[in-house]
Amino acid sequence: MTQQREIIEELSQFIKKNQASEEEFNSLALHIFNYQYKHNLPYQTFCRQKGKTPRLVKNWRDIPYVPMSAFKEVPLTCSDPEAAVRVFMTSGTTQGKQGKHFHSTLEIRELSMIINFKERFMKETNRIRMGILFPTEEKMPHSSLAHYLALVMKEFGTEDSCYLLKENGVHIQKIISELEHAEKTGEPFALLGASFSFVHLFEELERLGKTFNLPKGSKILDSGGYKNKSKELDLNEFYQLLERYFGVDRSNCINMYGITELSTQFYDDGNEVVPSIKTGPSWIRTRVINPLTGEEVPEGERGVLVHYDLANFNSVMAVATEDVGMAVDEGFYLFGRVQGAEARGCSLAVEEFIQLAKGTAK
Repeated sequence: MTQQREIIEELSQFIKKNQASEEEFNSLALHIFNYQYKHNLPYQTFCRQKGKTPRLVKNWRDIPYVPMSAFKEVPLTCSDPEAAVRVFMTSGTTQGKQGKHFHSTLEIRELSMIINFKERFMKETNRIRMGILFPTEEKMPHSSLAHYLALVMKEFGTEDSCYLLKENGVHIQKIISELEHAEKTGEPFALLGASFSFVHLFEELERLGKTFNLPKGSKILDSGGYKNKSKELDLNEFYQLLERYFGVDRSNCINMYGITELSTQFYDDGNEVVPSIKTGPSWIRTRVINPLTGEEVPEGERGVLVHYDLANFNSVMAVATEDVGMAVDEGFYLFGRVQGAEARGCSLAVEEFIQLAKGTAK
């Protein structure tokens, strides 16, 4: 058995169990760090320059994290990038340069998504009629969100589930037809898509003067923010509008937080109160750091989110985001993108990574 196959088997059992003590998480994290150090050469160079090797690192919190922008600079992969079965790419909305996340297999990523989604969104429901407010995987083959939604529909949608966008925006006639069908039949309905797609839908429904009252058991999932593709809405206003237009209680309006550079997603338990607490499954952990010092901030203080995702076995497990958050007992609050001092700290982290990973540190 190859080392990669051994890790996949171990991870698969770990994810299916979906409960882990600190010792169990630490043990597998160190095993994966050892594998990534050995096979991901830019990451190895970075770790060595920082004096963090598998021999010296004994706790998952000490595993060196890379800034998410590092995925724009070098191929961060433990296997041949040319042999990747899928490459997910970031939107590139900030600098125009796209980050690339290479996947040698989708086996673990999909297992992670399915088990997590079942527990956090579907719960006791096996299948639900779905409407997807996002382009298909065929139209956006490098979008991790397009793949996620396609997999969701395949695994948990009824045969009547469908996509609700057309080339130039929301397919309003089809959407109205689906929503009216749900109202008439009493069959629960789930609307899922990018946050900005919902904003466009609000505008269309306002123009038409239409609102709906979806049946009990209906749910809504939004993800991905606005990415300059629609007007930005205050969080409270956004969830008020979901409730107003679709008659779905805010406790059943779930936000999924994920980034292309990770393989695991976080969810909240509804948005009656915003911001909501985000939590992940047993195979991901989060630290909140001061990006200027790299030190963890005390609980209750804001900092930059750093995620340790064991499902990221083929790239880099530890990824520093450009998102501001605050740790609480159950999980963390997400406050949006970094600005000011945090943004400068993230930029410095990217510069440090480029210098160290390419071996040019002074």
